[in-house]
Amino acid sequence: MRRAVALAARALGATSPNPVVGCVILDAAGHHAGEGFHQRAGGPHAEIHALREAGDRAEGGTAYVTLEPCNHTGRTGPCAQALVEAGVARVVYAVGDPNPQATGGADTLRTAGVRVEGGLLADEAEAGNSAWLTSVRLGRPHVLWKYAATLDGRVAAADATSRWITSPESRADVHRLRAEADAVVVGSGTARADDPHLAVRDLAGAVQPLRVVVDTEATAVQPGARVLDGAAPTLIAVAEDVDTAHLKAAGPGEAPVDVLRLPRAERGLSVPALLAALHARGVRSVLLEGGPTLAGAFVAAGAVDKVVGYLAPVLLGAGPTALGDAGITTLAQALRLRMTETVRLGPDLRVTATPEPAPAGPVTSGSTSGAAATPKER
Repeated sequence: MRRAVALAARALGATSPNPVVGCVILDAAGHHAGEGFHQRAGGPHAEIHALREAGDRAEGGTAYVTLEPCNHTGRTGPCAQALVEAGVARVVYAVGDPNPQATGGADTLRTAGVRVEGGLLADEAEAGNSAWLTSVRLGRPHVLWKYAATLDGRVAAADATSRWITSPESRADVHRLRAEADAVVVGSGTARADDPHLAVRDLAGAVQPLRVVVDTEATAVQPGARVLDGAAPTLIAVAEDVDTAHLKAAGPGEAPVDVLRLPRAERGLSVPALLAALHARGVRSVLLEGGPTLAGAFVAAGAVDKVVGYLAPVLLGAGPTALGDAGITTLAQALRLRMTETVRLGPDLRVTATPEPAPAGPVTSGSTSGAAATPKER
């Protein structure tokens, strides 16, 4: 099963709005017969790849799958039935399928006389498939907030300089996060200060994420901005009542601008509306790279599912901090996190943590100010 989890991870960022799934098949004697993973939306599922590799050796064998085999016909046929037809005697899966359209595979297998077991390495498989599982359970994309800061929590100096706080190793790792995400989101402050590109670089075969700029007043992204270069699709989120004529006048060689109009909130745009619109476009995972104000709006909305902080051994003593106003006024309201990983990257430390307790339902409040300073169904 651990091998199946590792196989599934190979397709992170490439299967949306489908899940990532890995499968390993052992023959009747317990020897490796075949393996595979779901590589792209609309393509064969992990079980089909593994069965094709196993051939006749699958008969009487055991299939280890990270997600309960699907039980419906979409762009591909039901994997549960394929396993039955191949003569597999036993199926072990890690996580039950929460998608009401696809669940029931375990029951179909049992009805056909296949021995079925669930829950093996469920936590590891859940972690690897967190984006898709969040989208199904909460009806919105999974949000990973990434930031880079000094050891004293500053994301820029007092004069607003911020390049580069962290090392080349950390910056290269951010491109891995981008490659694993369906969309990368920044605010208008970041767009003005950094003119970010937001596309994946130096990773062969990476599927480019949707680049999203939260630009409430439609003033930060101008013709010539790097996010309009055509390297990846771009979406500008603006308030419903602003003029966007200038965004339609992109110069030669620039990609057409896709404008998303959203309702205003107390501060900027509605976080729930933004996430709902992205979810409707097939986005299942969001990498939030915005500045402190945008991050604060997402935290206040309860819309951050994972935090990845790159901490550099640098001290500044002044300048903006990583997180702006998140609606937290007392220690009792603090968002407590559970540390899940710490890794050295060159001179830096990458810290990964998740909110504790996890969100219990869809986002119902919050906003994006867009004023910070600093795509895939099974």
